[in-house]
Amino acid sequence: MADLATGTGDLAIAVQRVLPDAEITGVDFSLEMLTIARSKGVRNTVVADVLALPFTDGAFDCVTIAFGLRNIQDWSGAVREMARILKPGGHLLVLEFSLPRSLFLRAVYRIYLHRLLPLIAALVTRSRDSYRYLGASIENFPDQSEMTRLLENSGFVNVGSEPLTGGIVTLFTAAKTS
Repeated sequence: MADLATGTGDLAIAVQRVLPDAEITGVDFSLEMLTIARSKGVRNTVVADVLALPFTDGAFDCVTIAFGLRNIQDWSGAVREMARILKPGGHLLVLEFSLPRSLFLRAVYRIYLHRLLPLIAALVTRSRDSYRYLGASIENFPDQSEMTRLLENSGFVNVGSEPLTGGIVTLFTAAKTS
């Protein structure tokens, strides 16, 4: 399994707990993040850009990315790279922030995302701009139907999406064609 944009390795570690015999490779462009991931127990790490992965075609039976795809400049290119490194019949799991479908929840969430969160962040971390970026990146990320279309247009089948936490997060699943 390849866990892309692994950061500090939390998803890779969670998968390793459930599947202790799985070979998981944490991939991130930040050596500093991978150093933290290794200190937390991620055994295999690779410094790489998701748009140019250093793996052979069909190298993995599963590819995951959690809260990282929206930060990549070229979503289509990233998804094509994910498809390239997956074995035929392999699975893709994308966990990403999203906007709730409910108009009421969406309105409340947007107030939180654009007003409250940056204010709290400024008080606690003195880094308001990072949290402004977070809100903008969530707003600009494809919604469920757009993301489903992007995955299908990239050659994936059995594409599904499951809104979680009231739609604030969505899990996208897909399989590479055989």
